[in-house]
Amino acid sequence: MEEKKKVLTGNCKFTGMRPAMADLPYPQVQVWGRNQAYANLLSVDYCGQVSELSAVAQYINNENRLSYENCSVAKTILSIAMAEMMHLQKLGELIVLLGGNVNYTAKHRNGAKRMWTPEYLTLPENAAKMIQAGITSEKEAIDQYQMHIKMIQDDCVTAVLARIIKDEEYHIMLLRGLLEEL
Repeated sequence: MEEKKKVLTGNCKFTGMRPAMADLPYPQVQVWGRNQAYANLLSVDYCGQVSELSAVAQYINNENRLSYENCSVAKTILSIAMAEMMHLQKLGELIVLLGGNVNYTAKHRNGAKRMWTPEYLTLPENAAKMIQAGITSEKEAIDQYQMHIKMIQDDCVTAVLARIIKDEEYHIMLLRGLLEEL
């Protein structure tokens, strides 16, 4: 007797998803002039260990692992990942305008260059630990952006970074709410 195959499908529908972003406009992406040092600082935000690329990869991985068992958490995590993709795009634009290159290599002030790697990711085994890792990552990103705002003397660039911080703070609020729901 031949065994019937059962089709497996996810129970989570992602139609109409929107990025989880603070309800504030973004400043225009522009710079006062080329500045390789500023482009290098932003390259760390773009693809360093604490970066938008790391955030996107980590959140998408978490969403994939949670979508079958906890759709509401997965949807929130996906909406945060979408916002992080927007940040990645804005940082990339700034880097190019500043005269830098978006080649997934973070250029540190000490001269070190490091290509992005999945070794930067934290992949906890359960939802609570995933959410806690997200909160930690968001706080680290805020600290790094605040440090870079102090170092960059271009108000066009720092306005974009300050606006990104608003989204990261919103993400922390969303993630804390998810922890309370678990």
